[in-house]
Amino acid sequence: MLQSETLISWIDSKGSKMTANIIDGKAIAQKIRSEIKDQVSAIVNQGGQAPGLAVIQVGQDPASSVYVRNKRMACEEVGMNSFNHDLEENISEEDLLSLIKELNHNDEVTGILVQLPLPKHINETIVIETIDPKKDVDGFHPYTIGRLMQRIPLLRPCTAIGVVTMLEEIGIDPIGKHVVIVGASNLVGRPLNLEFLLKGSTTTVCHKYTEDLQSHVKQADILAVAVGKANFIPGEWIKEGAIVFDVGINRNEDGTLTGDVDFESAKERASWISPVPGGVGPMTVAMLIKNTVLARELILESEL
Repeated sequence: MLQSETLISWIDSKGSKMTANIIDGKAIAQKIRSEIKDQVSAIVNQGGQAPGLAVIQVGQDPASSVYVRNKRMACEEVGMNSFNHDLEENISEEDLLSLIKELNHNDEVTGILVQLPLPKHINETIVIETIDPKKDVDGFHPYTIGRLMQRIPLLRPCTAIGVVTMLEEIGIDPIGKHVVIVGASNLVGRPLNLEFLLKGSTTTVCHKYTEDLQSHVKQADILAVAVGKANFIPGEWIKEGAIVFDVGINRNEDGTLTGDVDFESAKERASWISPVPGGVGPMTVAMLIKNTVLARELILESEL
């Protein structure tokens, strides 16, 4: 469990309320990456082949380019091989699928990541389904999600398992807790719901058709927000003592980043809160790298 001298209890010895503890995703991610680096080093020292991550980026979307660069840097940091495929935005779906199929059969590649979103002329569902499930390190393949739903997970959706890992690191057991997830995307909300169900939580998933969102948010022992709208959840909606995971990343006009939760007001009510930046984002990358090492093991087991 990660400890920090700056972490204090939400209620002090005199019973006075204090501002929220910060869940330092950057520090937790660095700890995980250090552990993975040791694993990769042990694999190579024993004569094995280092895990390899193939990252495919279609076009040059600025936000995607930042994410891709961070993922490639993380590979290098832990000693993994990185295979970069930067493709023109007008590449045909057929050519993209052909590349993925090649990577499926490339023994040096243990993980395949296609950076989303893709251009409109390419069907994301078909692309994801073309990836070998054993190399699905993003955790989006229907087989991967199906195993999670059946409570027999192998590779895990990175952001979702990243949030759960952060909770474990601060010593909170979510069993029996009411988890409210705002946002029902395939990338975050739905996998996160499955992860918390696996942990024994009671879950509520809110979406664009949810009526009286405030009443749902106020019930949350654990709140996770992933809608992509800056400061969408005001602090006064948050139950006192709740744990808040802000998954959203929004860029302001001055270039700074803001989450989906109004951080300044939320930290006055929450007991723990993840910041933006430095919260869930670094954990997503760390879990991607962890999945790539696990994928190597799954591939080797399948060959026995």
